[in-house]
Amino acid sequence: MKLNRKALAAILLALFAVIPGKAQNVAIKTNLLYDAFANVNLGIEGKLAPKWTLDVNGDFNGWNMSGNKRWKHWMAQPEIRYWFCEAMHGNFMALELHGGQYNMSGINLPFSFLGTNYRGLKDTRYQGWYAGAGITYGHAWMLAKHWNIEAEIGIGWSYTRYDRYPCRQCGTKLEDNKVHNYAGLTKAALNLVYIF
Repeated sequence: MKLNRKALAAILLALFAVIPGKAQNVAIKTNLLYDAFANVNLGIEGKLAPKWTLDVNGDFNGWNMSGNKRWKHWMAQPEIRYWFCEAMHGNFMALELHGGQYNMSGINLPFSFLGTNYRGLKDTRYQGWYAGAGITYGHAWMLAKHWNIEAEIGIGWSYTRYDRYPCRQCGTKLEDNKVHNYAGLTKAALNLVYIF
């Protein structure tokens, strides 16, 4: 599972190319929910117009967990936001895209949800990629001149292809290039935001 550095650099360059460099037009953020699960994450948001912003978030977890558990992944999630009052304050709606790669096993989630069986993560390993889209709703509260807290929830669809292995470390495949479609929660965020 390698992060494509050229693709990430292209996304960041494109983002900086469309964002004006004036104060109060650019923000950086971290999702505190992802931080709680030791996922390194960073977001940048830029004002495109008085009520429109472009938000790009990335998330990475490459750590080894105890008991040979795996929750390794990387993800990118750009979204275009429409703010009901003014950019970076109050309520907003957004259209988001998401994609990434994962390698997961040994996680005990004893339930199924919207057609996805999470029980299989306990005894088998899943390795693959996904891409999708969704809509989100959120709200930003001003804490101080340059600080906001932002909550966001999103639903959507994800298409994934994966290989499934019989145990956490084995290399023999049980399923190869299997397709799965997921519909449901695609984003949950509680962001700490610094606005320049």
